[in-house]
Amino acid sequence: MTKFGVIKERKNPPDRRAVFSPTGLQNIISKFPNASFVVEPSDIRAFSDDVYEKSGFNVSDDLSDCDVLLGVKEVPISALIPNKKYFFFSHTIKKQPYNRELLKAMLDKNIEFYDHELIVNDKGFRLIGFGRYAGIVGAYNGFRAWGLKEETFTLPKAEELNDQKELELELSKITLPNIKIVLTGKGKVGNGAKEILDAMKIREVSVEDYLNKNFDEAVYVQIDVLDYSKRKDGQTLDRFDFYNNPSAYEGDFMKFAKVSDMYISGHFYGDGAPAFFTQDDAKSEDFNIKLVADISCDIDGPVASTIRSSTIADPIYGYNAKTGKEIDFKDPKAIVVMAVDNLPCELPKDATEGFGEMFLEHVIPAFFNNDNDGVLERARMTQNGKLTLRYAYLQDYVDGNE
Repeated sequence: MTKFGVIKERKNPPDRRAVFSPTGLQNIISKFPNASFVVEPSDIRAFSDDVYEKSGFNVSDDLSDCDVLLGVKEVPISALIPNKKYFFFSHTIKKQPYNRELLKAMLDKNIEFYDHELIVNDKGFRLIGFGRYAGIVGAYNGFRAWGLKEETFTLPKAEELNDQKELELELSKITLPNIKIVLTGKGKVGNGAKEILDAMKIREVSVEDYLNKNFDEAVYVQIDVLDYSKRKDGQTLDRFDFYNNPSAYEGDFMKFAKVSDMYISGHFYGDGAPAFFTQDDAKSEDFNIKLVADISCDIDGPVASTIRSSTIADPIYGYNAKTGKEIDFKDPKAIVVMAVDNLPCELPKDATEGFGEMFLEHVIPAFFNNDNDGVLERARMTQNGKLTLRYAYLQDYVDGNE
């Protein structure tokens, strides 16, 4: 028997997601009768304590007899229970300075820690995450920003709506001009954004037609790494070459920027990869993009207009291409930027359901099959008060020497 605890999210601003919904927990019990669950009470979770109780689960402040504690965001140091196994997003694997003390505390408290971000298959591809919901909400927010900028339609904030169906219903009420929309990325984020574009019945066109034809309706193109970057030596290889040798490539996105009105970024950006557009590119007379919905949200990264992340409360700002500075998004000189960095929080019920489905498929079985596929081993950062071998590179970071 393995006893799991679904912990309360304590980080600010409040996060209404959980690892599992009540239905998600019922699905686990039906497949793994040796699993049991305690749910820590929460007054902010998208699913109320009452719904968990009515679904047959114990809601209790006492998690002391749980073996494994499951959360989404970082757990405050004061709330960590020593000698437990924990799962959450720690934001430490890139040596983020603001969470060094958290990793140090987990070692001091003999916590066996698994990071959601490190739940990968044997080829290193991530198995779980909220990327799809970031794409869905990010695309919705992009259209909401367009309506506010152009003063042509008004959409409610995503957080005011119940689920993806309600987002799509609101979008079905608006009329778009004959704009061209470029979407980068074909992973979970990019395909989440594509769900919204397709639900709006925006026509998808080929790269060649997008670049060379005019249309009497709104259209979009979804592009991948070899569409927006090219090898410096002129060779045409495959996308895995790009992933393995990003510094061998240069950007080729400007041909899209010249003909696009709206840019939705859903790509993964690796170290050394070329920029999509620079500050100088944005100054060009040929640069046509009026709005950037930057779901990937790399600050001072490959999208020059993303000079800061924005918030769910205040999601939109303007970028002045001439000065490289922020201005009011309604200023005629502004490129409109939506760069919220915690988009799935706006769709907490759907995001919780989807995350739980992935966790059930890829992680829960490992507790009952001796971790046959090595999923737990790959994700385990700490054990017996020490960093595991795979993550020993973080020792200097923990010691404060970096």
